[in-house]
Amino acid sequence: MDIEKHFPCVDYMEAEAMRRIPEFMRDYLIYGIGQGIAVEKNRKDLNDVELMPRYLADAERPNISCKLMGYEYDAPFGVAPIGLSGLIWPKSESILAKSAKTHNIPYTLSTVATDSIENIGQIACDKAWFQLYTPQDPETRKDLLRRCEEAGYETIMVTVDVPRKIRRNHDIRNGISVPPKFFDIKTLWQMITHPHWSLGMLRTGVPQFVNILPYQQNDFSHIGVGMNITQSIKDSGKFIEERMGLHITPSVFEDIRAMWPGKLIVKGVLDPDEAMSYLDLGADALVISNHGGRQLDATPSAVSVLPRIRSAVGSEANLIADGGIRCGLDIARMLALGADFVLMGRPFLFAVGALDEQGGDHVMKILKEELLTTMGQLGCSTLKELPKSLFKNAEC
Repeated sequence: MDIEKHFPCVDYMEAEAMRRIPEFMRDYLIYGIGQGIAVEKNRKDLNDVELMPRYLADAERPNISCKLMGYEYDAPFGVAPIGLSGLIWPKSESILAKSAKTHNIPYTLSTVATDSIENIGQIACDKAWFQLYTPQDPETRKDLLRRCEEAGYETIMVTVDVPRKIRRNHDIRNGISVPPKFFDIKTLWQMITHPHWSLGMLRTGVPQFVNILPYQQNDFSHIGVGMNITQSIKDSGKFIEERMGLHITPSVFEDIRAMWPGKLIVKGVLDPDEAMSYLDLGADALVISNHGGRQLDATPSAVSVLPRIRSAVGSEANLIADGGIRCGLDIARMLALGADFVLMGRPFLFAVGALDEQGGDHVMKILKEELLTTMGQLGCSTLKELPKSLFKNAEC
């Protein structure tokens, strides 16, 4: 199959992924919370950002490489953490980690992943970031960070916008919890009628949330790739719901900062004052994000607050943006608004859902080409020139 012809952009990959992923996991991936207002707003606000093309410029060969927190990347985007991604599509975590290393961009592993800190560290090497979905127990937090350091991670991302269990109506209707329960006839039928997904799951086995299994027994002695998994998936769900997620107070954040010797990113920042506070407390970068519209249906979009946050924190702070990004043009829009870098989650899952092992490499190539095309139209030879392309009358 000529994948370039059949899947020339993320939209075509999304359509194919929606056909191949069972409804209960498809809904978990694409929908937000409540009425989905925040999800729609993310996309609408991006569409409203206009950029001014300029052709009297020397931009024949734009350079999309960038530096973030002292690291060099081949493009200004990375893979955002998505919980349960190994359930959305089998082996998606290792597929995307491998592709990220090949393309020299970061891959962020979720705490509630179905692949381990240690294995993804081996695959992605210095491109591996770890998203800390913060456990309530300080010793568990400490040990997760120890494992990251021993596995070679240099960057962690502390997600601050999950202070408690989230209630999403579509997941309740579909029988999805953390983790999902594959018990009823409706779910079984969906698996039967989606053979690509089901066969992939049969090959990989029943997914487990391997990064948190040791802590369910408060046993730190058998942590590692080869540990004997004895806890059931049901117990994992109970542990996640009852013992993970909390308000990241200044004292909790200071403790995490003191424990982690590498780079520390804060994800879920929307308020300019909080942005300044996190930087004062030692954050190396901020992710301006409303969690893909999945936490609060009344949040502003990253697009609407990004210019204000940039103005508040100054030009030297490292700002990363996510929310609704689907193409190279959207990447350029976020960078023009003041971001240094962007993260995307759903587009990468669409890619592996549509193309399995080939998906990560294909979508990363496309995003790079789309960004290069956009920069050529804007007359920008470097990423730092993109803010001058922002059309000042755009409603951002």
